[in-house]
Amino acid sequence: MEVGIKVMVQDVEKIVSVAYATYVAKPAGAGKIELEPVKLLSTEDHLEHSLAIERRRIRLGYEEVFQNLMQESNKEDTFEEKGGVATDLTHVQSIELIQPPHANHHGNTFGGQIMAWMETVASISASRLCHSYPVLKSVNMFKFWGPSVVGDHLVFNAIVNNTFQNSVGLGVHRSEALPVAVWNKWLQPMLKFCLYVEVGVRVEACNCEEWIKNQARHINSAFLIFNAVNDSGELLTLPRIKPTTQDGMRRYHGAIARRRIRLIRKCMLSAKADKPSFLWEKSNQAYMSYSNIAALTRLAAKPGWEVTSAVDDIKIWTHEEGEMVSLKVEMQVNIPSHLAFCLLSDFTLRLQWDKHFLTCKVLQAVNEDDKIYYVTSPPMTGHKPRDFVILVSQRQPFKPSEPYIVAVKSVTLTSMPPSSEYWRSELLCAGFQIYSDSDSSCTVCYFNQVTSGVVPYFAANLTGSSKSIEDTTLECKKFLEMNNSKLKLKTYF
Repeated sequence: MEVGIKVMVQDVEKIVSVAYATYVAKPAGAGKIELEPVKLLSTEDHLEHSLAIERRRIRLGYEEVFQNLMQESNKEDTFEEKGGVATDLTHVQSIELIQPPHANHHGNTFGGQIMAWMETVASISASRLCHSYPVLKSVNMFKFWGPSVVGDHLVFNAIVNNTFQNSVGLGVHRSEALPVAVWNKWLQPMLKFCLYVEVGVRVEACNCEEWIKNQARHINSAFLIFNAVNDSGELLTLPRIKPTTQDGMRRYHGAIARRRIRLIRKCMLSAKADKPSFLWEKSNQAYMSYSNIAALTRLAAKPGWEVTSAVDDIKIWTHEEGEMVSLKVEMQVNIPSHLAFCLLSDFTLRLQWDKHFLTCKVLQAVNEDDKIYYVTSPPMTGHKPRDFVILVSQRQPFKPSEPYIVAVKSVTLTSMPPSSEYWRSELLCAGFQIYSDSDSSCTVCYFNQVTSGVVPYFAANLTGSSKSIEDTTLECKKFLEMNNSKLKLKTYF
């Protein structure tokens, strides 16, 4: 069973921590305990239940996903030996003796006690890198592989695995528009320093006999994420680390793989913050259209997008800000930008290339630049099909260097209330930006702020177990280039 835990400050309702613990019921005899299914009484219960299913799917397939991402990280990420701190310098070992106050009525060590000791040894390891008091941000993959009892010795080994620009690993890459001189002089040197550090901790247990025979039992492992702050609360930069052994290199790339898995978990947490969309009324139509365009423009302009995949001229980027995770897909297409704009702004044509669109119809043609669509999507495993009511706003550029914009967000129409046949879902901010590269080619960028309505479609991609985003992007590119010759015969502007 999965138990969700949320720790809050009572008076100000500030969230201190969120965790999900998985338990196994221990039978008194040889039989198996059958647990009754939980009763889902509210919309929030259904959402939590669906997210728990996604988390369980990730847990069950964790090893396969982790190995796939390990292979990708070996190709994508390298480290600079110059100036790096050797990982061996951060190794810390500690030994604890389990005494009666440390154990429950079965004689087994309290999990919380082990976790506290792990945090202590990991904190010392991190402090050897940051030369200050580190602050624990999160604990990843804390697992009990076996029990320990009163009288056991617990041996804790902690070492820094890797450092990142943020808690899920923010990568920064030079864009073609950025002068090389500026990159080399100012920005690239900053990337030698990081803000977050992952420390791996391994716990082994042994009694006196096992200690003499050197037959320790591996009972716990966890990966703890730390940062360091100064007296003003500002984050301190940390130096890069340098693996010095083959095992150190394995842990280095393992940290990169785990950061990708943390990203999808963060997607799920951010998706829980969905709020009902604004009511579409005549009095707020101009504002809604403007805010739709402005939201996409601000999202696209945010610094700190990380390339997570680059295959076949298709790049997938992710962006983390607080609890919100966003996605960007970029591709080069052999079609003039204004023709790509015509095709992508008409969402009824999306059925021809996007398998996630089951039906699409226009509910209101507000004006030349704004339309409201009703979209249905096919069901995911174990769920009802989803439906969306979306506002699509389009804008042409004022200058050649500016992009064409197709912005999308959910709205509420009184004439289209939720149906029991569908799970009404929300789009917070999504859409296209289309940049002209030449008279016959353009760059198309798709953006989406992850919500619960779309996280099931993105989850497998972010963990590396699916290529549905790449497949859909290739279908979109094929659709645009096939229709290029047809649209050349017509005049749209």
